[in-house]
Order: sequence, then C-alpha cells, then structure tokens
Amino acid sequence: MLVLGLPVLLLPLTTSVPAWVWIPLAVVDIALIILLFRLDPPVRGILMGSAGVLVVSIIAVVASQLFAATPSITDENGNPIPGSIATLEKVNLNGTEQWISIRGYDTTKPVLLHLGMGGPGGGGFATRTLFAPLEKDFVVVSWDEPGTGKSYSSMPISELTTQRFVDDAHELTLYLRERFHQEKIYVYGVSWTSILGVWLVQEYPDLYYAYIGNGQMVNTTRNDVMGYELALDYLSKKGDTKTLDTLRRNGPPPYKGDDMLDKYVAYLDVLNEYMNSPHYTMIVPIIPFLAPEYGFVDKINHTRGLRNYLKSHEST
Repeated sequence: MLVLGLPVLLLPLTTSVPAWVWIPLAVVDIALIILLFRLDPPVRGILMGSAGVLVVSIIAVVASQLFAATPSITDENGNPIPGSIATLEKVNLNGTEQWISIRGYDTTKPVLLHLGMGGPGGGGFATRTLFAPLEKDFVVVSWDEPGTGKSYSSMPISELTTQRFVDDAHELTLYLRERFHQEKIYVYGVSWTSILGVWLVQEYPDLYYAYIGNGQMVNTTRNDVMGYELALDYLSKKGDTKTLDTLRRNGPPPYKGDDMLDKYVAYLDVLNEYMNSPHYTMIVPIIPFLAPEYGFVDKINHTRGLRNYLKSHEST
C-alpha cells in the first residue's frame, strides 16, 4: 500500500501540485487504508483498498503533469516582483514541440540561454536553482533539448544528430532575440552542452555576445580515457582492490554493447568519490526528480533520455 501510494506522498515534496489537490488525495488514501482493516473477509479489504490507492496514484501522476510549473520570482513577502518573468513554455523548433523555462527579475535584461545539464539527454530544468543568482542580471532561459525531460517525445532519439541539436539551438536563439528585442544573447554550456555551445557560436558567431563553457569538453574519447586512468590511480592509492579489479576487467573506454552504461558509471562513480561528490547513479535520477518543472512522467523521461541516447548513439 505504501508503494502504491508513493506518488501521493511525493506530490508536496517534488512537484508544483497545489495543496488543494494533494491534500484531498492524501485523505482518500488514508480512508482507503482504514477500509483495508475494516472489511471482511480481509482479502476483500486488501483488493478494494489496493485498487483504490492505485487509482488515486494515477490521478496524482496526471496532476503532477498538469500542474508542473516553475516557481514565481517573489519579494521577501512572497509577492511576485513587478516586471519579472517565471514561465514554463512550449516552443516550436524546426517543426517539433520542445520546452523552455524563462526566469528573470527584469525582462529588459540580457538573455542567457542555458543549453542543458549535459548528456546528451540532460535537460535544463533540473539545475535551475544553480542559476537563481543570475536571474537578477539576466533573463535566464533553460532548454530541455529534444529527447529529454519535457521534450522527451519531441522526436525519436535514434533520429537525433549533432547537427539537429545545433539547428534547434539556433532556432531557439532566433526566437529569444525576437521575443525579448535583443540584438544578441549569451549562451552557456556544461559537459556535453559545452561542445554544443562551441559548435553553435562557431556556426553563428554574430548572434551571441559571449559563450560561457563549464567543464569544457574538447576530445571526449581522450577525456574518458584520462578519467579512467585517474580512477585507477585513485583506487590503487586507496587500496580498493575490488573496485580496481572491476575497472581493469572493463578496460578503458570507449565502451560498446548492452553493458556499456554500467562500465561508464563504474569509473564515473569513482571520479565523483574523488571529488567528494555524490555518485553518478544518485545524481542522475535524484536531481531531476526534485525539479517542480517536471511531473512524474517528465522526471522518469529525464533519466530515460540520458540512458537511451547513450545506447542509441554508442557508435558515434
């Protein structure tokens, strides 16, 4: 019953669903649990209670999608700041529907386009809070690129190419320039999107004031090999022979095959430990799960996008 009722329990913690929706759903769940102990024979109570909780959870999932939103920008009293913007919007990019969030204290400020958290397959909404300090000086636009999060179904992941990402980012740039009456905008990329950002400004240099790269990637294969070698050295000095043997059996990247993701995660988790960061297997599903811009389906699709894109493009 607790597992079946988990979506209702998570509504106030991980979504934008208002209290007037999730409180009645929680009350109904409690009533159904009580019913479970009141009906005879017990099997009847179990079946009816479980079925009822399942229906309520389905309603909770639907509500999480319908009420998904980005929080308002407010003053110390909780009132929306005049002239500010905080919206979650669907835009048409090269014939496909994709999602962006737009946040800023002043819509006349310069536009900063955040291309996403990496991947490919990592959307922009999951790391929104990192950009909150910049919202006073920029209109921060975060993009869920095709194949991830709210844009997961915009087009088949197998059909995505590097040029398609550049084309869509270019189309989004043109839209933002026109909407906010800006001659140029700023663009930010991290990890995979740092590569996308470089391609974008190389192809369309006149559209951008500056490109900001974080965790800038250049030669991804060499980057992976260096990371793998660093992980081996760290484990050797630490004396963790078990994990060290696993990485040595996997061999150096790049990896292919059905177990390729497990092999990448094996040494990436070691690197995160080296940096005193949570393991990759915790970061990827948990960070988007806490984003109120995502309903429960979006949260799952964010993780699916990262996993499916890697498997779909393992040969590139």
